[in-house]
Amino acid sequence: MHTPQINNNVTSDNGVIDLSHHLSDEARIRVANPLKDIMRVISECPVTDLIPMANGDPHHSFYPFQQIMYEVPSVQDPSDPVTSWNNSGRTQIFHSYRDQECALPISKAFRYSRAAGLVQCKDALTNFSNLIFAPPNHHVMLTFGNSDGLTKVFRLFGQKGDYFLTDEFSYPGITNCPLPYGVKWVGIKMDSGGIIPEELEKVLIRWDEAKLGRRPRILYLVPVGQNPTGSTLSVDRRKKIYAIAQTWDLIIIEDDPYYFLRYDVPQTNCASADPDEFIKNFTSTLIPTFLSMDVDGRVIRLDTFSKVLAPGMRLGWITSNKLFHLKLGEYTDSSTQPPHAFGQMFVTEMLSEHGWKIEGFCRWLRSLRLEYQNRLDFLLDVFQREVEPTGYASVKRPEAGMFVWIEVFFEKHPRFVHERCSGGSPVVARTNTECLLKELFETLMNVQGVAFVPASMFTIPENALWVESDGHVPLGDRTRFLRATFASTEDIIEKGMIRLGKGLREFFQE
Repeated sequence: MHTPQINNNVTSDNGVIDLSHHLSDEARIRVANPLKDIMRVISECPVTDLIPMANGDPHHSFYPFQQIMYEVPSVQDPSDPVTSWNNSGRTQIFHSYRDQECALPISKAFRYSRAAGLVQCKDALTNFSNLIFAPPNHHVMLTFGNSDGLTKVFRLFGQKGDYFLTDEFSYPGITNCPLPYGVKWVGIKMDSGGIIPEELEKVLIRWDEAKLGRRPRILYLVPVGQNPTGSTLSVDRRKKIYAIAQTWDLIIIEDDPYYFLRYDVPQTNCASADPDEFIKNFTSTLIPTFLSMDVDGRVIRLDTFSKVLAPGMRLGWITSNKLFHLKLGEYTDSSTQPPHAFGQMFVTEMLSEHGWKIEGFCRWLRSLRLEYQNRLDFLLDVFQREVEPTGYASVKRPEAGMFVWIEVFFEKHPRFVHERCSGGSPVVARTNTECLLKELFETLMNVQGVAFVPASMFTIPENALWVESDGHVPLGDRTRFLRATFASTEDIIEKGMIRLGKGLREFFQE
Protein backbone atom coordinates (compact mmCIF):
# COMPACT_ATOMS: atom_id res chain seq x y z
CA MET A 1 0.00 0.00 0.00
CA HIS A 2 1.28 3.45 -0.88
CA THR A 3 0.97 6.55 1.26
CA PRO A 4 -0.38 9.59 -0.58
CA GLN A 5 1.90 12.60 -0.78
CA ILE A 6 0.70 16.16 -1.05
CA ASN A 7 2.83 18.91 -2.55
CA ASN A 8 2.39 21.97 -0.35
CA ASN A 9 4.79 24.36 -2.05
CA VAL A 10 3.09 27.54 -3.21
CA THR A 11 3.98 30.02 -5.88
CA SER A 12 3.43 33.74 -6.12
CA ASP A 13 0.53 33.12 -8.52
CA ASN A 14 -2.04 34.00 -5.85
CA GLY A 15 -1.00 31.13 -3.64
CA VAL A 16 -1.83 28.17 -5.88
CA ILE A 17 -0.01 24.90 -5.30
CA ASP A 18 3.30 24.54 -7.14
CA LEU A 19 2.47 21.94 -9.77
CA SER A 20 5.61 22.28 -11.90
CA HIS A 21 6.72 18.76 -10.92
CA HIS A 22 3.91 17.42 -13.13
CA LEU A 23 5.46 18.83 -16.31
CA SER A 24 6.95 16.36 -18.77
CA ASP A 25 10.62 16.53 -19.70
CA GLU A 26 9.55 17.86 -23.09
CA ALA A 27 7.57 20.69 -21.49
CA ARG A 28 10.46 21.57 -19.18
CA ILE A 29 12.97 22.04 -21.98
CA ARG A 30 10.65 23.97 -24.28
CA VAL A 31 11.53 27.63 -24.59
CA ALA A 32 9.56 30.61 -25.74
CA ASN A 33 9.70 31.61 -29.40
CA PRO A 34 11.98 34.69 -29.20
CA LEU A 35 10.33 36.38 -32.18
CA LYS A 36 6.94 36.11 -30.48
CA ASP A 37 8.45 37.59 -27.34
CA ILE A 38 9.97 40.56 -29.09
CA MET A 39 6.75 41.24 -31.00
CA ARG A 40 4.93 41.28 -27.66
CA VAL A 41 7.43 43.80 -26.29
CA ILE A 42 7.02 45.96 -29.39
CA SER A 43 3.22 45.81 -29.21
CA GLU A 44 3.34 47.08 -25.63
CA CYS A 45 5.64 50.00 -26.45
CA PRO A 46 4.06 53.29 -25.28
CA VAL A 47 5.45 55.32 -28.22
CA THR A 48 2.36 56.51 -30.11
CA ASP A 49 4.01 57.01 -33.51
CA LEU A 50 6.19 53.87 -33.46
CA ILE A 51 7.10 52.84 -37.02
CA PRO A 52 6.49 49.05 -37.51
CA MET A 53 9.54 47.69 -39.34
CA ALA A 54 9.93 44.48 -37.32
CA ASN A 55 6.89 42.46 -38.35
CA GLY A 56 7.08 39.60 -40.85
CA ASP A 57 3.51 39.36 -42.13
CA PRO A 58 2.07 40.79 -45.36
CA HIS A 59 0.40 44.19 -45.21
CA HIS A 60 -3.34 43.96 -44.56
CA SER A 61 -4.11 45.93 -47.73
CA PHE A 62 -3.18 42.76 -49.64
CA TYR A 63 -5.59 40.51 -47.72
CA PRO A 64 -8.17 39.47 -50.35
CA PHE A 65 -11.13 40.12 -48.05
CA GLN A 66 -13.06 43.38 -47.85
CA GLN A 67 -15.85 42.12 -45.64
CA ILE A 68 -17.27 38.83 -44.41
CA MET A 69 -21.00 38.49 -43.80
CA TYR A 70 -22.46 35.98 -41.35
CA GLU A 71 -26.12 35.09 -41.74
CA VAL A 72 -27.10 33.20 -38.63
CA PRO A 73 -30.31 32.14 -36.87
CA SER A 74 -32.09 34.96 -35.10
CA VAL A 75 -32.18 34.61 -31.32
CA GLN A 76 -34.91 37.23 -30.99
CA ASP A 77 -37.47 34.52 -30.20
CA PRO A 78 -36.73 34.28 -26.47
CA SER A 79 -38.43 30.93 -25.95
CA ASP A 80 -36.98 28.64 -28.63
CA PRO A 81 -34.74 30.21 -31.30
CA VAL A 82 -33.64 26.82 -32.71
CA THR A 83 -37.20 25.70 -33.48
CA SER A 84 -38.13 29.18 -34.67
CA TRP A 85 -35.21 29.17 -37.10
CA ASN A 86 -35.99 25.67 -38.40
CA ASN A 87 -39.65 26.56 -38.93
CA SER A 88 -39.44 30.10 -40.26
CA GLY A 89 -35.85 30.51 -41.40
CA ARG A 90 -35.65 33.81 -39.55
CA THR A 91 -32.08 35.07 -39.50
CA GLN A 92 -29.92 37.97 -38.47
CA ILE A 93 -26.75 39.31 -40.05
CA PHE A 94 -23.48 40.62 -38.69
CA HIS A 95 -20.16 41.36 -40.39
CA SER A 96 -16.42 41.43 -40.15
CA TYR A 97 -14.91 44.39 -42.02
CA ARG A 98 -11.43 45.26 -43.11
CA ASP A 99 -11.74 49.03 -42.86
CA GLN A 100 -14.98 49.64 -40.95
CA GLU A 101 -15.70 49.36 -37.26
CA CYS A 102 -16.45 45.87 -35.91
CA ALA A 103 -15.46 43.73 -32.95
CA LEU A 104 -12.47 42.11 -34.72
CA PRO A 105 -11.37 43.80 -37.98
CA ILE A 106 -10.05 41.68 -40.84
CA SER A 107 -6.90 43.80 -40.87
CA LYS A 108 -6.04 42.50 -37.39
CA ALA A 109 -7.57 39.03 -37.51
CA PHE A 110 -5.41 37.71 -40.35
CA ARG A 111 -2.11 38.86 -38.93
CA TYR A 112 0.27 36.57 -37.07
CA SER A 113 -0.85 36.50 -33.46
CA ARG A 114 0.09 35.09 -30.09
CA ALA A 115 -0.39 31.50 -28.97
CA ALA A 116 -3.38 32.27 -26.76
CA GLY A 117 -5.30 33.61 -29.75
CA LEU A 118 -6.37 37.02 -30.96
CA VAL A 119 -6.88 39.33 -28.01
CA GLN A 120 -10.45 40.23 -28.95
CA CYS A 121 -11.55 36.59 -29.23
CA LYS A 122 -9.63 35.48 -26.15
CA ASP A 123 -11.15 38.30 -24.12
CA ALA A 124 -14.66 37.45 -25.36
CA LEU A 125 -14.24 33.80 -24.32
CA THR A 126 -12.66 34.82 -21.02
CA ASN A 127 -15.71 36.95 -20.25
CA PHE A 128 -17.99 34.06 -21.21
CA SER A 129 -16.01 31.60 -19.07
CA ASN A 130 -16.05 33.94 -16.10
CA LEU A 131 -19.83 34.19 -16.32
CA ILE A 132 -20.44 30.46 -16.81
CA PHE A 133 -17.67 28.73 -14.85
CA ALA A 134 -16.43 31.49 -12.53
CA PRO A 135 -12.89 30.03 -12.64
CA PRO A 136 -10.59 31.39 -9.92
CA ASN A 137 -7.17 32.49 -11.12
CA HIS A 138 -7.22 30.80 -14.53
CA HIS A 139 -6.20 31.79 -18.05
CA VAL A 140 -7.76 31.13 -21.47
CA MET A 141 -5.96 29.85 -24.58
CA LEU A 142 -7.64 29.14 -27.91
CA THR A 143 -7.29 25.78 -29.68
CA PHE A 144 -8.29 24.08 -32.93
CA GLY A 145 -10.96 22.21 -30.95
CA ASN A 146 -10.55 19.76 -28.10
CA SER A 147 -8.61 17.13 -30.06
CA ASP A 148 -5.89 19.69 -30.70
CA GLY A 149 -6.07 20.94 -27.13
CA LEU A 150 -5.84 17.47 -25.62
CA THR A 151 -2.90 16.50 -27.82
CA LYS A 152 -1.01 19.49 -26.41
CA VAL A 153 -2.15 18.87 -22.84
CA PHE A 154 -1.11 15.21 -22.96
CA ARG A 155 2.36 16.23 -24.15
CA LEU A 156 2.50 18.83 -21.40
CA PHE A 157 2.35 16.09 -18.76
CA GLY A 158 3.10 12.68 -20.30
CA GLN A 159 6.30 10.87 -21.19
CA LYS A 160 7.45 7.34 -21.86
CA GLY A 161 6.45 4.91 -19.14
CA ASP A 162 3.71 7.06 -17.64
CA TYR A 163 0.16 5.88 -16.99
CA PHE A 164 -2.87 8.17 -17.26
CA LEU A 165 -6.18 7.44 -15.53
CA THR A 166 -9.55 7.56 -17.28
CA ASP A 167 -12.95 5.86 -17.63
CA GLU A 168 -12.79 2.16 -18.53
CA PHE A 169 -14.91 2.96 -21.62
CA SER A 170 -13.43 5.98 -23.42
CA TYR A 171 -13.37 7.58 -26.86
CA PRO A 172 -10.38 6.04 -28.71
CA GLY A 173 -9.78 9.07 -30.92
CA ILE A 174 -8.52 10.81 -27.78
CA THR A 175 -7.00 7.96 -25.79
CA ASN A 176 -4.87 7.00 -28.80
CA CYS A 177 -3.18 10.42 -28.79
CA PRO A 178 -0.46 9.83 -26.17
CA LEU A 179 0.27 6.19 -27.05
CA PRO A 180 3.04 6.92 -29.61
CA TYR A 181 5.19 8.64 -27.01
CA GLY A 182 4.91 5.82 -24.49
CA VAL A 183 1.96 6.76 -22.29
CA LYS A 184 -0.46 3.99 -21.31
CA TRP A 185 -3.95 4.12 -19.81
CA VAL A 186 -5.52 2.75 -16.66
CA GLY A 187 -9.27 2.33 -16.98
CA ILE A 188 -11.26 3.03 -13.82
CA LYS A 189 -14.46 1.09 -13.26
CA MET A 190 -17.70 2.92 -14.07
CA ASP A 191 -21.40 2.60 -13.37
CA SER A 192 -24.37 4.52 -14.77
CA GLY A 193 -23.15 7.59 -12.86
CA GLY A 194 -19.71 7.58 -14.45
CA ILE A 195 -16.34 6.86 -12.91
CA ILE A 196 -16.59 5.48 -9.35
CA PRO A 197 -14.45 7.51 -6.89
CA GLU A 198 -13.83 4.53 -4.62
CA GLU A 199 -12.52 2.50 -7.58
CA LEU A 200 -10.19 5.37 -8.48
CA GLU A 201 -8.80 5.41 -4.97
CA LYS A 202 -8.39 1.62 -4.95
CA VAL A 203 -6.15 1.79 -8.01
CA LEU A 204 -4.00 4.52 -6.46
CA ILE A 205 -3.67 2.60 -3.19
CA ARG A 206 -2.84 -0.72 -4.90
CA TRP A 207 -0.34 0.77 -7.34
CA ASP A 208 2.99 -1.08 -7.22
CA GLU A 209 5.70 1.30 -8.43
CA ALA A 210 8.30 -1.48 -8.39
CA LYS A 211 6.38 -3.33 -11.11
CA LEU A 212 4.51 -0.55 -12.90
CA GLY A 213 6.63 2.56 -12.52
CA ARG A 214 5.54 5.77 -10.93
CA ARG A 215 1.97 6.13 -9.76
CA PRO A 216 -0.40 7.85 -12.23
CA ARG A 217 -0.64 11.61 -11.81
CA ILE A 218 -3.09 12.52 -14.59
CA LEU A 219 -6.85 11.91 -14.53
CA TYR A 220 -8.67 12.51 -17.83
CA LEU A 221 -12.46 12.81 -17.65
CA VAL A 222 -15.46 13.74 -19.78
CA PRO A 223 -17.75 14.54 -16.83
CA VAL A 224 -20.96 15.47 -18.70
CA GLY A 225 -22.54 13.14 -21.28
CA GLN A 226 -19.44 10.95 -21.38
CA ASN A 227 -18.67 9.40 -24.75
CA PRO A 228 -19.67 6.57 -25.18
CA THR A 229 -21.73 5.81 -22.06
CA GLY A 230 -23.64 9.09 -21.75
CA SER A 231 -22.93 9.17 -18.00
CA THR A 232 -22.68 12.42 -16.02
CA LEU A 233 -20.78 12.82 -12.76
CA SER A 234 -22.91 14.12 -9.89
CA VAL A 235 -21.75 17.06 -7.79
CA ASP A 236 -21.09 14.66 -4.92
CA ARG A 237 -18.83 12.47 -7.07
CA ARG A 238 -17.02 15.53 -8.40
CA LYS A 239 -16.25 16.66 -4.86
CA LYS A 240 -14.99 13.19 -3.92
CA ILE A 241 -12.83 12.98 -7.04
CA TYR A 242 -11.37 16.44 -6.46
CA ALA A 243 -10.57 15.50 -2.86
CA ILE A 244 -8.81 12.35 -4.12
CA ALA A 245 -6.88 14.50 -6.60
CA GLN A 246 -5.73 16.74 -3.75
CA THR A 247 -4.77 13.78 -1.57
CA TRP A 248 -2.86 11.96 -4.30
CA ASP A 249 -1.62 15.08 -6.12
CA LEU A 250 -3.41 14.41 -9.42
CA ILE A 251 -3.99 16.77 -12.32
CA ILE A 252 -7.59 16.64 -13.57
CA ILE A 253 -8.10 17.14 -17.31
CA GLU A 254 -11.75 18.18 -17.64
CA ASP A 255 -12.79 17.63 -21.27
CA ASP A 256 -16.38 18.92 -21.48
CA PRO A 257 -17.71 19.11 -25.07
CA TYR A 258 -21.26 18.16 -23.99
CA TYR A 259 -21.43 20.48 -20.98
CA PHE A 260 -24.36 22.53 -22.28
CA LEU A 261 -26.30 19.46 -23.48
CA ARG A 262 -27.57 18.30 -20.10
CA TYR A 263 -31.25 17.40 -19.97
CA ASP A 264 -34.18 17.28 -17.55
CA VAL A 265 -33.01 20.44 -15.79
CA PRO A 266 -35.31 23.13 -14.35
CA GLN A 267 -36.58 25.41 -17.11
CA THR A 268 -35.39 29.01 -16.96
CA ASN A 269 -37.48 32.12 -17.35
CA CYS A 270 -36.79 32.29 -21.07
CA ALA A 271 -39.13 35.25 -21.60
CA SER A 272 -37.07 37.54 -19.39
CA ALA A 273 -36.11 40.66 -21.30
CA ASP A 274 -33.31 41.48 -18.89
CA PRO A 275 -30.06 39.94 -20.21
CA ASP A 276 -28.40 39.65 -16.81
CA GLU A 277 -31.46 37.96 -15.31
CA PHE A 278 -31.68 35.48 -18.18
CA ILE A 279 -27.97 34.61 -17.98
CA LYS A 280 -28.27 34.16 -14.22
CA ASN A 281 -31.29 31.88 -14.65
CA PHE A 282 -29.56 29.90 -17.40
CA THR A 283 -26.32 29.36 -15.50
CA SER A 284 -28.32 28.17 -12.48
CA THR A 285 -29.32 25.11 -14.55
CA LEU A 286 -25.70 24.13 -15.24
CA ILE A 287 -23.85 21.62 -13.10
CA PRO A 288 -20.76 22.90 -11.21
CA THR A 289 -17.55 22.10 -13.06
CA PHE A 290 -14.30 20.75 -11.67
CA LEU A 291 -12.83 24.09 -12.72
CA SER A 292 -15.24 25.99 -10.49
CA MET A 293 -14.16 23.81 -7.54
CA ASP A 294 -10.46 24.19 -8.23
CA VAL A 295 -8.54 26.02 -5.51
CA ASP A 296 -5.12 24.51 -6.27
CA GLY A 297 -4.80 25.12 -10.01
CA ARG A 298 -4.82 21.34 -10.64
CA VAL A 299 -7.76 21.39 -13.09
CA ILE A 300 -7.14 22.06 -16.77
CA ARG A 301 -10.42 22.44 -18.66
CA LEU A 302 -11.20 22.11 -22.37
CA ASP A 303 -14.27 23.56 -24.09
CA THR A 304 -15.28 23.53 -27.74
CA PHE A 305 -17.88 24.88 -30.15
CA SER A 306 -18.02 21.53 -31.97
CA LYS A 307 -21.20 20.24 -30.33
CA VAL A 308 -23.09 23.54 -29.99
CA LEU A 309 -22.22 25.29 -33.28
CA ALA A 310 -20.46 22.97 -35.74
CA PRO A 311 -17.61 20.41 -35.49
CA GLY A 312 -15.93 21.74 -38.62
CA MET A 313 -15.33 25.10 -36.93
CA ARG A 314 -12.33 23.50 -35.18
CA LEU A 315 -12.32 26.11 -32.44
CA GLY A 316 -12.17 25.63 -28.70
CA TRP A 317 -10.33 26.88 -25.66
CA ILE A 318 -8.28 25.67 -22.71
CA THR A 319 -8.64 27.19 -19.25
CA SER A 320 -5.72 26.53 -16.90
CA ASN A 321 -3.41 28.00 -14.30
CA LYS A 322 -0.70 30.45 -15.29
CA LEU A 323 2.16 27.93 -15.44
CA PHE A 324 0.31 25.48 -17.67
CA HIS A 325 -0.97 28.38 -19.78
CA LEU A 326 2.56 29.63 -20.42
CA LYS A 327 3.90 26.16 -21.25
CA LEU A 328 1.03 25.45 -23.64
CA GLY A 329 1.77 28.79 -25.26
CA GLU A 330 5.41 27.85 -25.81
CA TYR A 331 4.31 24.65 -27.53
CA THR A 332 1.71 26.41 -29.68
CA ASP A 333 4.05 29.20 -30.76
CA SER A 334 6.48 26.63 -32.15
CA SER A 335 3.94 24.24 -33.66
CA THR A 336 0.36 24.87 -34.79
CA GLN A 337 0.20 28.61 -34.06
CA PRO A 338 -3.18 29.95 -32.88
CA PRO A 339 -6.47 28.91 -34.56
CA HIS A 340 -7.65 30.22 -37.92
CA ALA A 341 -8.90 33.79 -38.21
CA PHE A 342 -12.29 32.86 -39.70
CA GLY A 343 -13.45 31.03 -36.59
CA GLN A 344 -12.04 33.64 -34.22
CA MET A 345 -13.71 36.48 -36.13
CA PHE A 346 -17.06 34.70 -36.17
CA VAL A 347 -17.04 33.93 -32.45
CA THR A 348 -15.87 37.44 -31.56
CA GLU A 349 -18.62 39.07 -33.62
CA MET A 350 -21.20 36.55 -32.38
CA LEU A 351 -20.48 37.41 -28.75
CA SER A 352 -20.19 41.15 -29.41
CA GLU A 353 -22.80 43.91 -29.27
CA HIS A 354 -23.20 43.56 -33.06
CA GLY A 355 -24.09 39.86 -32.83
CA TRP A 356 -25.90 37.53 -30.44
CA LYS A 357 -24.00 38.76 -27.39
CA ILE A 358 -23.48 36.38 -24.49
CA GLU A 359 -27.17 36.51 -23.68
CA GLY A 360 -28.14 35.46 -27.21
CA PHE A 361 -25.59 32.64 -27.23
CA CYS A 362 -27.02 31.38 -23.92
CA ARG A 363 -30.53 31.50 -25.44
CA TRP A 364 -29.23 29.42 -28.35
CA LEU A 365 -27.65 26.92 -25.96
CA ARG A 366 -30.84 26.60 -23.93
CA SER A 367 -32.91 26.08 -27.08
CA LEU A 368 -30.43 23.57 -28.51
CA ARG A 369 -30.56 21.63 -25.26
CA LEU A 370 -34.34 21.39 -25.53
CA GLU A 371 -34.13 20.21 -29.14
CA TYR A 372 -31.74 17.37 -28.29
CA GLN A 373 -33.85 16.47 -25.26
CA ASN A 374 -36.85 16.09 -27.57
CA ARG A 375 -34.84 13.78 -29.82
CA LEU A 376 -33.70 11.75 -26.84
CA ASP A 377 -37.31 11.41 -25.68
CA PHE A 378 -38.32 10.29 -29.16
CA LEU A 379 -35.60 7.63 -29.34
CA LEU A 380 -36.54 6.24 -25.94
CA ASP A 381 -40.22 6.11 -26.92
CA VAL A 382 -39.46 4.21 -30.12
CA PHE A 383 -37.02 1.94 -28.28
CA GLN A 384 -39.75 1.08 -25.78
CA ARG A 385 -42.11 0.26 -28.64
CA GLU A 386 -39.78 -1.58 -31.02
CA VAL A 387 -36.84 -2.99 -29.03
CA GLU A 388 -37.79 -3.48 -25.40
CA PRO A 389 -40.55 -6.05 -26.15
CA THR A 390 -37.91 -8.38 -27.63
CA GLY A 391 -36.48 -8.90 -24.16
CA TYR A 392 -32.97 -8.84 -25.61
CA ALA A 393 -31.90 -5.25 -24.85
CA SER A 394 -32.53 -2.31 -22.56
CA VAL A 395 -31.43 1.29 -22.27
CA LYS A 396 -31.14 3.82 -19.46
CA ARG A 397 -31.90 7.47 -19.99
CA PRO A 398 -28.65 9.46 -20.20
CA GLU A 399 -28.49 12.73 -18.31
CA ALA A 400 -26.56 14.53 -21.05
CA GLY A 401 -24.65 14.27 -24.32
CA MET A 402 -25.64 12.77 -27.67
CA PHE A 403 -25.56 9.02 -27.04
CA VAL A 404 -27.52 6.19 -25.47
CA TRP A 405 -25.70 3.09 -24.21
CA ILE A 406 -27.81 0.09 -25.21
CA GLU A 407 -27.26 -3.02 -23.09
CA VAL A 408 -27.68 -6.33 -24.92
CA PHE A 409 -28.49 -9.50 -22.95
CA PHE A 410 -26.10 -11.90 -24.65
CA GLU A 411 -26.61 -14.51 -21.93
CA LYS A 412 -29.97 -15.22 -23.62
CA HIS A 413 -28.29 -16.19 -26.88
CA PRO A 414 -28.26 -19.95 -27.63
CA ARG A 415 -24.52 -19.85 -28.31
CA PHE A 416 -23.60 -17.92 -25.18
CA VAL A 417 -20.76 -19.64 -23.32
CA HIS A 418 -19.73 -19.06 -19.71
CA GLU A 419 -16.56 -20.75 -18.50
CA ARG A 420 -15.54 -20.14 -14.90
CA CYS A 421 -11.76 -20.07 -14.78
CA SER A 422 -10.53 -21.32 -11.43
CA GLY A 423 -7.35 -19.52 -10.46
CA GLY A 424 -7.10 -17.73 -13.79
CA SER A 425 -6.24 -14.10 -14.43
CA PRO A 426 -8.93 -11.69 -13.21
CA VAL A 427 -8.78 -9.80 -16.50
CA VAL A 428 -9.23 -12.73 -18.90
CA ALA A 429 -12.76 -12.91 -20.31
CA ARG A 430 -14.77 -15.89 -19.12
CA THR A 431 -17.56 -15.62 -21.69
CA ASN A 432 -17.85 -15.18 -25.44
CA THR A 433 -19.60 -11.81 -25.06
CA GLU A 434 -17.09 -9.99 -27.26
CA CYS A 435 -17.48 -12.52 -30.08
CA LEU A 436 -21.27 -12.29 -29.98
CA LEU A 437 -21.08 -8.49 -29.89
CA LYS A 438 -18.95 -8.50 -33.04
CA GLU A 439 -21.40 -10.84 -34.77
CA LEU A 440 -24.37 -8.69 -33.77
CA PHE A 441 -22.68 -5.52 -35.01
CA GLU A 442 -21.95 -7.10 -38.40
CA THR A 443 -25.43 -8.61 -38.68
CA LEU A 444 -27.18 -5.35 -37.86
CA MET A 445 -25.06 -3.47 -40.39
CA ASN A 446 -24.92 -5.97 -43.26
CA VAL A 447 -28.34 -7.60 -42.96
CA GLN A 448 -30.58 -5.03 -41.30
CA GLY A 449 -28.84 -1.93 -42.64
CA VAL A 450 -28.34 -0.08 -39.35
CA ALA A 451 -25.00 0.81 -37.79
CA PHE A 452 -24.04 1.19 -34.15
CA VAL A 453 -20.66 1.31 -32.42
CA PRO A 454 -19.86 -1.79 -30.33
CA ALA A 455 -18.57 -1.26 -26.79
CA SER A 456 -15.36 -3.12 -27.62
CA MET A 457 -14.20 -0.07 -29.59
CA PHE A 458 -14.03 1.98 -26.38
CA THR A 459 -12.40 -0.35 -23.85
CA ILE A 460 -9.20 0.53 -21.99
CA PRO A 461 -7.08 -2.66 -21.60
CA GLU A 462 -7.03 -4.08 -18.08
CA ASN A 463 -3.97 -5.23 -16.16
CA ALA A 464 -4.05 -7.82 -13.36
CA LEU A 465 -1.50 -5.74 -11.43
CA TRP A 466 -4.06 -3.06 -10.60
CA VAL A 467 -7.29 -5.09 -10.66
CA GLU A 468 -8.69 -6.77 -7.57
CA SER A 469 -9.14 -10.49 -8.20
CA ASP A 470 -12.03 -11.06 -5.80
CA GLY A 471 -15.40 -10.51 -7.41
CA HIS A 472 -13.99 -8.71 -10.45
CA VAL A 473 -15.84 -9.21 -13.72
CA PRO A 474 -13.38 -8.88 -16.63
CA LEU A 475 -14.03 -5.93 -18.91
CA GLY A 476 -14.34 -8.30 -21.86
CA ASP A 477 -17.40 -9.82 -20.22
CA ARG A 478 -18.89 -6.36 -19.72
CA THR A 479 -18.66 -5.21 -23.34
CA ARG A 480 -22.34 -5.92 -23.84
CA PHE A 481 -23.30 -2.51 -25.18
CA LEU A 482 -23.98 -0.67 -28.41
CA ARG A 483 -23.58 3.09 -28.68
CA ALA A 484 -26.35 4.89 -30.55
CA THR A 485 -26.73 8.59 -31.30
CA PHE A 486 -29.94 10.54 -30.90
CA ALA A 487 -28.58 13.56 -32.78
CA SER A 488 -30.24 12.39 -36.01
CA THR A 489 -33.70 13.30 -37.30
CA GLU A 490 -36.80 11.53 -35.98
CA ASP A 491 -37.17 9.66 -39.26
CA ILE A 492 -33.64 8.23 -39.02
CA ILE A 493 -34.05 7.42 -35.33
CA GLU A 494 -37.32 5.56 -35.88
CA LYS A 495 -35.98 3.51 -38.79
CA GLY A 496 -32.87 2.66 -36.79
CA MET A 497 -34.81 1.42 -33.76
CA ILE A 498 -37.20 -0.63 -35.92
CA ARG A 499 -34.25 -2.33 -37.62
CA LEU A 500 -32.55 -2.90 -34.27
CA GLY A 501 -35.64 -4.65 -32.90
CA LYS A 502 -35.96 -6.84 -35.99
CA GLY A 503 -32.25 -7.62 -35.98
CA LEU A 504 -32.23 -8.64 -32.32
CA ARG A 505 -35.14 -11.04 -32.82
CA GLU A 506 -33.44 -12.73 -35.75
CA PHE A 507 -30.02 -12.82 -34.08
CA PHE A 508 -31.24 -14.38 -30.84
CA GLN A 509 -33.67 -16.79 -32.47
CA GLU A 510 -31.27 -18.29 -34.99
